[in-house]
Parts: sequence; structure tokens; C-alpha cells
Amino acid sequence: MMRFPLRLTADLALARLAQKLRLAQAARPVQFVDAAEILHPDSSHPVSHEKIRDIIGSRSPVVWIGGSEPLHHPGIAHLVRAITQNGHFVFLETDGTLLRRRIHEFQPVSRLFLTVRLEFGAPRRTSSGIRPSASELAVEGIRAARLSGFSICVHVRVTPETEMSDAAELFQPAHSLEVDGCVISPARGESDSALAAAQNLSQKTAEARKRIGSFWWESFSQLVEPMLQGEPRSVPADGASAVHAEHEASADEEGIKVA
Repeated sequence: MMRFPLRLTADLALARLAQKLRLAQAARPVQFVDAAEILHPDSSHPVSHEKIRDIIGSRSPVVWIGGSEPLHHPGIAHLVRAITQNGHFVFLETDGTLLRRRIHEFQPVSRLFLTVRLEFGAPRRTSSGIRPSASELAVEGIRAARLSGFSICVHVRVTPETEMSDAAELFQPAHSLEVDGCVISPARGESDSALAAAQNLSQKTAEARKRIGSFWWESFSQLVEPMLQGEPRSVPADGASAVHAEHEASADEEGIKVA
């Protein structure tokens, strides 16, 4: 059974109360961060110390790191560590293809959720040769992270083509892998389509969320949806992550130091 962290529940409640009371120090409950805006893909050195200071000093209890694949950046583990050590919960979203390879760089702390992205209605390709498929690499990454003591969340994106049979098929392996949480959101950009299509997608998303089996994760999905809908678009070529996983060079990270 998926359990929502009590500390996170309290932090989110305080943040939302501050917003309602319009306190001077109020902040959004969830802050979105694109790793590409802070970390250079070919270096462990941060691009912007100022943005790191802003994130760490923010009163947002949750920092969602997504956008361009965060695990393509050598410095991501140190960035995550800096944020969690300053009292924020971090949801690090990844397609999972590099997770098993890089899991040793992270620390399994209670404020970190490794968040693997999945999609309803997406083609489920399996490996036809020596190299594992992207979905197989993601499952391997989840299993490795679970064995290492990490908290795992899956982020499922619903598309207009989604059928509830897809939901049942996708939730079965998610539950068998004993993930700790689930966030369901409509596929980015679809909410801007025609009104009837947008309403249909919203209804499908609501139906899928009810299958999570947790009121708290269902509510959290609703809370983060506006932020996820506004995230920067990242459209890599087909198979880019898998190819990157095969050819990624090992690199030692340097700590992120904030003056």
C-alpha cells in the first residue's frame, strides 16, 4: 500500500495555509526546476549558483526536478543532496534508463523520491537484440533503487488515446515493484486542445487517479498538475536516452558549493 509521508503532508498543509492567508513569506507548495538551467550536461560544475541559492532559500516544501533528462547531468546528485539537506522534499523525475547506472551517486534519504516517468497508451517495446529496451532499463533501475533503500514514485502521463485497460496493465507492474507513490497527470500540452478533447482528457485523468488507491497521492497529483503542465518541453529523438545510456562516460562529481 502506498503511504504518503506525514512530514510532507504537514509541510504542504502549512504552505497552502500561508498562501490562503497571503502571508509575506508564502511560497508555492511545489517548485519546478529544470536541471538544464542549473547544470551543464558535460560538467559537474553548476551553471548558476544564483538559481541554486534561490531554490535552497525557497519556502516551497517540494522541489520537482524534471524537464530535460536530469540524469544526463554529472552534477545532479550533488544538486539533489544540497536541496534535501536544506529541508526540501525532492522529486527527481527521470525516464529511468540511466537510473541503475547512476543510483550509487545518490543517498536514500526520506526527503528524496526517485520518480520514474511512464505513459499510458505509449508503445511498449521490448528488446529484440542484445541491448535492453528503454522500458526494461527503467524497470531494472526501479528494482535497483528499491534494493538500495530509495523511495520510488512513478509519474504516469495520460494521453487522449488512453484506455482504462491501459491503466490496469500499467498499475500491475507498478504495484509488483512496490513503488512508494504515484503521480498521474495529463500529457503536457493536451490541455490546450479543443474544449471537448480537453474535458475528455481531464475525465480520463481523474478516472486513472482513482486507481492509485491512495487519497493522498491522488490529491498530490492534483496539486502538482499545474506545475507539470507548465514545465519546459523536452523532445529528444527516439531512443536518445537509451543510446545515451550505452555511451555515457563515467565522471567523478565535484560538490556544489553555494557561497
